[in-house]
Amino acid sequence: MKTINRYILTAAMGSMLFVSCKKDFLDINDNPNSPSKVEVKDVLPSAELAIGHAMGNNFQVYGCIWGEYWTQNPYSSQYKTLEQYSPAADDFDAPWRLCYSDALQDLNYVVKKGTEEGKFQYVACAKILQAYTYQVLTDNFGDIPFSDALKGEDGVISPKYDTQKDVYDGIIKLIDDGLALIDPSATDGPTTDDILLGGDMTMWTKFANTLKLRVYLRMAYVDAAKAQAGIASMASATFLGAGENVQIKYTSTPGNTNPYYSVFSEINGTQNFVASSTCLDTMYNWFDDRIAVVYTPLSNGSFQGNAQGDYTSNIPVTSLSLPGAITGANVNDATSANAPVKLMSDYESLFLQAEAAARTWLPGTAQTFYESGITASYVDCGLSDTLAPYYFAQPQVAYPASGTVAQQVEAIITQKWFAMCGTQGNEAWTEYRRTGYPSFLVPSVHSIIGPGKMPNRMFYPSSELTRNPNVPAQHLIYDKVWWDVN
Repeated sequence: MKTINRYILTAAMGSMLFVSCKKDFLDINDNPNSPSKVEVKDVLPSAELAIGHAMGNNFQVYGCIWGEYWTQNPYSSQYKTLEQYSPAADDFDAPWRLCYSDALQDLNYVVKKGTEEGKFQYVACAKILQAYTYQVLTDNFGDIPFSDALKGEDGVISPKYDTQKDVYDGIIKLIDDGLALIDPSATDGPTTDDILLGGDMTMWTKFANTLKLRVYLRMAYVDAAKAQAGIASMASATFLGAGENVQIKYTSTPGNTNPYYSVFSEINGTQNFVASSTCLDTMYNWFDDRIAVVYTPLSNGSFQGNAQGDYTSNIPVTSLSLPGAITGANVNDATSANAPVKLMSDYESLFLQAEAAARTWLPGTAQTFYESGITASYVDCGLSDTLAPYYFAQPQVAYPASGTVAQQVEAIITQKWFAMCGTQGNEAWTEYRRTGYPSFLVPSVHSIIGPGKMPNRMFYPSSELTRNPNVPAQHLIYDKVWWDVN
């Protein structure tokens, strides 16, 4: 993989990533904002990096706090408002901008320019990534600009907001349009400029199918008939399998490091997070070998978490476990710099297939997918695949093959949550909102929104509230999005 600096240097259409500020970023001779000089091979990685930054920093942080993997270090103060469930609207300006002004703007350019030039494999990748990005946005914010989005050149400066239901229909169409263009034998597609999948269009097919499966399952409770029919139509589709991850890999070179690690280690070195006892205690009680990878053991080999949101606790920080380097959130461990950002993992794919099979919407044995998902997570943590069977043979983990569909889905989502600890925080929080699983999450100690209430959405950013007259009224943080009916 070429260095990330190269991609930032060739970023198109004004995409600016704040991975870090380095002098060599300015050492260019051509105007990178001149459309006549920009090729789609330079704009695609720019969009991928923008998505990676949003998912690896902003959305990761909110998801890992509200999904109860991490909690505020009681000796720092960066995220107290998130623990109180009282963020400000401008807290969400950055991820909104990264997705719309950077990623989607660049992807829109790839679609237009790629279509004009007949570079349809680039167009396919761009459409699939548009679908991915719009799903992240609508899952977190609810109704969003979709049909009117990115039409500034047409004079649309105040795009209307589409309902989440309509956005989902549009997402499915984007995926289908992208799939229809894929030709693995094409010779004019991306190669190393595709920092997600290296131009492997067979893998892009699997990514698109797995994303589509995620989209349909998100509708499982709000429109089961549509979800079932959509998944049934994918009976012969290929999905991401063991060892197949859609991710951006980073290095220890300054400017090329994991987005979260980049911001907080290279700027001020503050360790903002410690382990949440919600996750850590359950992993410990369930004899989960991954605990020593996703969290750090103390000097005596034990583990200690802090109660979710209890930033006033007086437990010494040296007595609290931190996020493991695999998450990118341990600023005291330089190997955090190498932590990848996962847009979609092999274990997510396997758990999606497990749920679809448990509902009898997809062929296959749910238990096999379930156990394969756990095994893939073990391997991703650098553990031997021979350890996983001991874990899922335990009564509290064993697949409830004779149980109800609801019991099977609970087991699947709970194990998906464990697998995503610190690596796919936003997706884990989203699945919790959709299903209510795991059932043992608890409100933050310092919540100010009322007993038993939890965050169910993000606020519309202040940039929209002040500039777009079409933005809907701001929701309460515990208001549910369209597909959240549990």
